Amino acid sequence: MGIVNAIFGNVSEMDANALQKEYGPLLCEGEKIERAYKLIRDKWVFTNRRLIIQDIQGVTGKKREYLSVPYRSIERFSIETAGTFDMDSEMKLWIRGAVEPLQQKFGRDSGIMEIQRVLAGYVL
Repeated sequence: MGIVNAIFGNVSEMDANALQKEYGPLLCEGEKIERAYKLIRDKWVFTNRRLIIQDIQGVTGKKREYLSVPYRSIERFSIETAGTFDMDSEMKLWIRGAVEPLQQKFGRDSGIMEIQRVLAGYVL
């Protein structure tokens, strides 16, 4: 991940195949990681069945929370692309039963349109 992305809180794409072993205990039979993004220590992992949001907590990072969002629970979503002076893109997900959307900033070159296309394929 680039230092600029870390400073501005943007995410960078990770190798999905490299995460397969780390996330293996969390995955169901037939579930595979399609895309993964890292924000400093946290991760957004898109599988073929759900979105897993990993929140690494504490100074040592040994405590981790995994939020699992089945795609069928996503009621709507939006993306905002980067502009001329706006350096980042943003994704918002409204989850059934939650008042506020989950939101994440992505870097200018993060492929937000591709992320939206993959998500739309599962949600719609």
